[in-house]
Parts: sequence; C-alpha cells; structure tokens
Amino acid sequence: MNTNFVCYYRVSTTQQGQSGLGLDAQRQAVRNYAEKVQGAVLDELTEVESGKVNERPILNQAIELCRRTGATLLVANLSRLSRNLHFVTMLQQSKVNFVAVDNPHATPFLIHILVAVAELERTMISARTKAALESAKRRGTKLGNPNFTASLGRARECRRVQSHQRFEQLVPVVRELQKSGLSSLKDLAGVLNRRGFKTSRGCQFTPTQVHRILNFAQ
Repeated sequence: MNTNFVCYYRVSTTQQGQSGLGLDAQRQAVRNYAEKVQGAVLDELTEVESGKVNERPILNQAIELCRRTGATLLVANLSRLSRNLHFVTMLQQSKVNFVAVDNPHATPFLIHILVAVAELERTMISARTKAALESAKRRGTKLGNPNFTASLGRARECRRVQSHQRFEQLVPVVRELQKSGLSSLKDLAGVLNRRGFKTSRGCQFTPTQVHRILNFAQ
C-alpha cells in the first residue's frame, strides 16, 4: 500500500463543522496513524454532510486526488465514509485504496459486513422513530415546532452574524496574501485551504467565497 495519504474528514452538522466538535478527534486519529506507519499526508479534505446522503462532492475530490497521486484514502472510522452499503461498494470499485483507522486491517469482505450491519441498524432506528411518531399522532399529540417561522428567522440571523464575524477575521489574511503577489481569486482560495482556514460552515474556500470576503472589506 502507498503510504502517501489523502485524509477525509466528515462531520454531520454545520455546528460541528464550525466548532470542530468531532473533527479534531478525526484529525488527530488519522495523523497518529500516518505517523505510526511513517506515511506522508498529501492533503486533508473536510465535508459537512449527513451520513444518510450519498452525494459527497468533497469525498469525490478526495477519491480523484487519490487516483491522480496513487495515494491511499485515510479516514478515522468507517462511519465517516457512509452507512450505505452500495456507496462503499462503489468506493471499492473505484480501485482506490482506503484505510479506516479504527480497523486498519479490515478486508473488503469484512468492511461489507460492518457497513451492512450499520445500514440495517439505521433502517431499524428509522422504522422505530416513524412508529413512535405515528403513535403520538394518534394520541392527539401535536408534532413539530409551533414557533418554526420565528426559529427559522433567528437561525438565519445567527448564520449571517457568524459569516460576518468570519469575514472580519479573514480580511487581514486575504489582504496580506494580495500584498505578497497573489491576485486571482482561485489562487487566494487555494492558499487559504492549504493553510487550514475554513468558512463559517466549516468548508473549504472557493473563489466565490473569497470574492465575498473582498466585497465585505470594501
């Protein structure tokens, strides 16, 4: 196995992505493993997405980077990939090597079993939750948030404030990069990502987001 690694981190909520909750533990686990096997980390990619969702653009980027470089995809544990058996099968068929730190010696067959059990557990939890909600509804219990509209407004305002606070932190960094000779939005975004900076949602920067930072500074 190639000991060059592309590390993939996933957190399930925006709040976790912002706070680093769960992310720091994943990062420490994969770095410890890479150091143990004397491997080199080529890149680290983070995605904020539910485990139920199979559309993972950041994971696709990580897989493509592994293909180009021959590196091994490294994750903290199998659940960071997906709880969906079909998805893991597709990943294996991509011919990209991957290692889960919590079970580094797992064979493809064992991985199928572990993911299949996790998928079954998720289906059973969903069925029990649905049955409980239907039972509560029959008893006349009102479901949902009665103050949904107000809560949605507060959530949007909170995101706006967090975004502006992040812009204020990054404006000096972007200005300094511009003084060093970087001019294109793509180059600026690339440097921010390589230095480990994240957006207010815990994602990597794109040229569009850098443009927003510069507009905020005007």
